[in-house]
Amino acid sequence: MTRNATQCLARSLPDADIELDEAFLETSEAIRLFDTLRTTVEWSQHRVRVFGREYPCPRLSAWYGDASAIYRYSGQTLQPIDWTPELLLLKNRVAEHCGSKLNSVLLNLYRDGSDGMGWHSDDEPELGPEPLIASISIGETRKFRMRHRHRKDLSAEAWWLNPGSLFVMRGTTQRYWQHEVPKTKRMVRPRINLTFRMIRQA
Repeated sequence: MTRNATQCLARSLPDADIELDEAFLETSEAIRLFDTLRTTVEWSQHRVRVFGREYPCPRLSAWYGDASAIYRYSGQTLQPIDWTPELLLLKNRVAEHCGSKLNSVLLNLYRDGSDGMGWHSDDEPELGPEPLIASISIGETRKFRMRHRHRKDLSAEAWWLNPGSLFVMRGTTQRYWQHEVPKTKRMVRPRINLTFRMIRQA
């Protein structure tokens, strides 16, 4: 079911710890950041391995962070690009807001409605057993959905994440819930999503 963000967060989700700040960035700041990142980030189209075959991801991505923040998922090993001044300032601001250390960020550029992200959990071993995932959206407003991994009696939840919003998932959320950014046939403009996280060394 789709509700507005305030209504959604007024009712907690079982086995999840989520938070939404709809105006973490001011409108003018979100616009400037989108314009800067779209032209300065080293975007590439990653490939994912599914049942032994590789496919191009339906979006552009980039991985930035501390030198030790090597990330492995879907058969890929991502070496971090050094922080840009804009990303480092934003990382520190998000870390202070969340009260948690962060050392990396995955950026995704959804160019239009044909780009999306399928159902998944951010549960790779290097993220730890109860990772904090802090997600900032800028550019076009897109739908963000969550569904419980085991309880079929629970309906999927959905939010429209506006530019400048911060959506945080903590605790057991990744263990029990999946999330996605569904594709859409609507005419939509580009969207950039930044998911800050802490990669833990083995």
